[in-house]
Amino acid sequence: ALPHTEPTIMLDETTPIDPASLDSLDAIADCLAEAFEDGDGAVITAALQAVAQAPALGELAASVGMPRDALQAAMTAGEFDMDLTLEIMKVVDLHMSGGK
Repeated sequence: ALPHTEPTIMLDETTPIDPASLDSLDAIADCLAEAFEDGDGAVITAALQAVAQAPALGELAASVGMPRDALQAAMTAGEFDMDLTLEIMKVVDLHMSGGK
């Protein structure tokens, strides 16, 4: 069986991520996982800023245990502490491992 049937969101600096496409926690997890795998700071920043505008941001906020507006402000400003970064990565990992 194939691990994914959804189209993959390809991240590069010439193709901005459409925040409207991030309408589920799975979509956010896929987007962030690809950005983290890419490892390019500009790609990661673009992904975080897209997620900050995503319809499913509330689901991510609930998963990391903080208010949606506080998470949105942190992601938009690019100001993360290590705890928040680890919480987001845990959510991404859970969705990536659970979705395969």
